[in-house]
Amino acid sequence: MSSVKRALLALTAALLLAAGGARADNQVIERWYAALLTADRDTLAELLADDARISLDDLDVIQDKQEFLDSMDEWENAVTGASIRHRVEKQDEGVTTVMVCYDFPDNRMLMQETFAVSDGRITASSQAEVADNCDGY
Repeated sequence: MSSVKRALLALTAALLLAAGGARADNQVIERWYAALLTADRDTLAELLADDARISLDDLDVIQDKQEFLDSMDEWENAVTGASIRHRVEKQDEGVTTVMVCYDFPDNRMLMQETFAVSDGRITASSQAEVADNCDGY
């Protein structure tokens, strides 16, 4: 086999592995927003690594896994009657950047959120407000 063919095979294999990892990360993200919409604590706990850190940049708050899960009582009230729309903007080396429209009954917010995913679990997440409406979504 020529060196060009070997190089093409190696490149193809690397691209397939990267695509598989991105697909797996996308599945984690899909499950995250579905669980967030219903404040499904069990699924959120399953998706978060034990040492996960969640950074709410606008509030200057960093939560560990348990603190995040403890906040679900308040979140459950806030998300009642809401919808969440999201789209993946970028994926690079295990970090996924997502644009998210939180459409609450009384207001909307456009957020940029990032997720570091390893072995099917979120190890870190951050969110920052982009706009106080979803016009840019």
